[in-house]
Amino acid sequence: MDATLAGIVGGGLGLVIGAVAVAASRLSERKLTTIPPSAPPPLPSGVSDVLAVLKSIAIVLDSSDAVVNNSASAVSYGLVRHGELVHTELRQLARQVRRDGEIREVELELSRGFGTTTNTLMTARVAPLGAPHILILAEDHTHARRVEEVRRDFVANVSHELKTPVGGIALLAEAVLDARDDPEAVSRFAARIQVESTRLTRLVKEIVDLSRLQVADTLHEPELVQIPQVVAEAVDRVRVAAEARQITLEAVADERASVFGDTELLATAVANLVSNAVNYSEQGTRVAVAARRVGDTIEITVSDQGQGIPATEQSRIFERFYRVDAARSRATGGTGLGLAIVKHVCATHGGDVSVWSEEGHGSTFTMRLPAASDRAAADSDRHTVGRAQGETPG
Repeated sequence: MDATLAGIVGGGLGLVIGAVAVAASRLSERKLTTIPPSAPPPLPSGVSDVLAVLKSIAIVLDSSDAVVNNSASAVSYGLVRHGELVHTELRQLARQVRRDGEIREVELELSRGFGTTTNTLMTARVAPLGAPHILILAEDHTHARRVEEVRRDFVANVSHELKTPVGGIALLAEAVLDARDDPEAVSRFAARIQVESTRLTRLVKEIVDLSRLQVADTLHEPELVQIPQVVAEAVDRVRVAAEARQITLEAVADERASVFGDTELLATAVANLVSNAVNYSEQGTRVAVAARRVGDTIEITVSDQGQGIPATEQSRIFERFYRVDAARSRATGGTGLGLAIVKHVCATHGGDVSVWSEEGHGSTFTMRLPAASDRAAADSDRHTVGRAQGETPG
């Protein structure tokens, strides 16, 4: 290779090496001067611990609306799924708060769970939590709204139910005045006034009983109650009405059946069931009342041979003022509160009530109550005898 060619090749290699060196140098400088992307800032210290003890549903979002922390209830209520906020309404609310920094509180009706039509009434409070985070606190007010609706309906129904007998008494009293010279008409109208006043008295009593039961969710001083005595008293209360309709009452009660509770309330509940059975049965039929112990439960059943209750109505018969046959209820003086009282008495005693019925084949109502244990019953009897004999507790 001559000197000229060697010089050209050497110069070319030098240029290539120089270019590579410059590129490497610049790449190295770029790596040194480039700031690596920063990780999202962590939640403020202690936030997770606070969220864990809050009664409210709690959700924390980052700047991209991703859920970075949430309470377990947020998942159970269907607000968070797979680490994401489900409802668009809450996401838009969070963005507004992030934008202007102002705390917002709204009431929303949100669907609960995936693919369900059940809605939950939520009160949501959304606030900034540090610079990048948003805190959502939500509370379920569905039950409170239902209670308010029930209270409003109750007042409206009571007003309506009271208006009927009061109005009837007023009209009948006016008729008596107009017919004061006709003893037969006066006697007829007076009898009707007596019927309406009896109905009004019964309605007021049942409203008071139901209100008392709703206020007192538990029994303050439960006593040992012998169920055979309760059944006998309940049947005795309805016996006159049953005889007037030529309906036979049959009662059988296990002598071992006893519960702790209130004798008067339980007798009222059983009497309400027997009274309904008599009122909705045909003349010459039979109503059976039975009480027995089944394990740790006392079952009191009232069966009739009446017309039965349609399947579509059975889920509502324990509602206040609800009547399957309104015309027949008016004829028998029914108020629509009897079964509601039965339901509340059972709940107050830690039990429940259910119904089996088939149209044309009668109905059977069953009260289930926690049985008093044999030992507790014996202790209660011993203390009762001791008090009767003037003993002082040791």
